[in-house]
Amino acid sequence: MGIRSDLVIDTSNTLKSDIKGADIKTENRGEIKITKTHITDDGAAERLKKPKGKYITIEFPPIDQLAEYGSIEKAITDSLCELLPENREKLLAVGLGNTDITADSIGPDTISGILATRHLVGGFAESIGLKGLKSVAAIAPGVLGKTGIEVMELVAGAAERIKPSAVIVIDALAAGSSSRLFTTVQLSNTGISPGSGVKNSRKEISEKTLGIPVIAVGVPTVVDASALAFELTGKEPENYGEMIVTPKDIDVLSKHMSEILSRALNVFFQPEIEPDVIFSLV
Repeated sequence: MGIRSDLVIDTSNTLKSDIKGADIKTENRGEIKITKTHITDDGAAERLKKPKGKYITIEFPPIDQLAEYGSIEKAITDSLCELLPENREKLLAVGLGNTDITADSIGPDTISGILATRHLVGGFAESIGLKGLKSVAAIAPGVLGKTGIEVMELVAGAAERIKPSAVIVIDALAAGSSSRLFTTVQLSNTGISPGSGVKNSRKEISEKTLGIPVIAVGVPTVVDASALAFELTGKEPENYGEMIVTPKDIDVLSKHMSEILSRALNVFFQPEIEPDVIFSLV
C-alpha cells in the first residue's frame, strides 16, 4: 500500500533497503533520534518521492510526556545551523497555514513567537544593549481561500522587497503513521509545496522559485485515515475517501510544538544574543 506522507523517513523506512543515491545516517542524543538523509541523484529522488537535497528528521517521545523541551530545541537549532551555516544576517520567517484549523496552525502560531527585528537593527539595537542583533522579518501570509492570493506570490513579494539572504518556512505536514504525530520535526533545504500533504498543493516555495535558499521546517499533525486503518489492522482499506485524522488533544500539542519551534528559531536567528534575553523580548 502506498502511504501519503510528507516525511522522507516514512518512505525510506518503507523501502527497507539501501537506496543508491541517498546517503542516510542516524545518531542518537539521549531520547532524541536524528536521521540525516541526503538525496543526491534523480533515481533516489524518484524512489523516495522527494526532491534532491538534504533532510534532517528529529524524532522524540510524545511532548506531553516530557518535563522539558530543551534537548529538542537544541536539536532543531543545530539542524538549522547545518542546513544554513552562512548568510544569516537578514532572514525572512514564513508561517504557512490557517489559524482557523488547529491541525494547520503550526506555522502562524510559531510566527507569533518569533522576535521580529528588521526595524531594530543597527545603531538603535546597540543603544539598547542588543549589539549583534540580526535582521529578522516574520510573516503569516494566510491561505488562498482567505486572501485570494497565492502564498507563493505573497512570499515572493516580501522577499523581493526585503531581499533576505534566506527564507525559513514553517508548516504542518502529513505523516504516514500516527506514531509520528507531534513526535517528529523534519527540516530540509528543498523548500515546500503548501497543502501537499492533504492533496491541496499550491505553488512551490523553494530556492528554484525564489532564487535564494529556502529551509523548510515541518511538523506532522495529521495522518491519512487509510494509512491509519492499515496501521491498525494490517489490511488495506477499501474506501476511506479523503479523510484525515488528528489527535484528540491537538490543541495542547500544537501549542507546545509551536512554542518549541519558536524558541529554537529565535536562538538560531540571534546567535550573538543570550537566549534568555531573546525570550524576554518576545
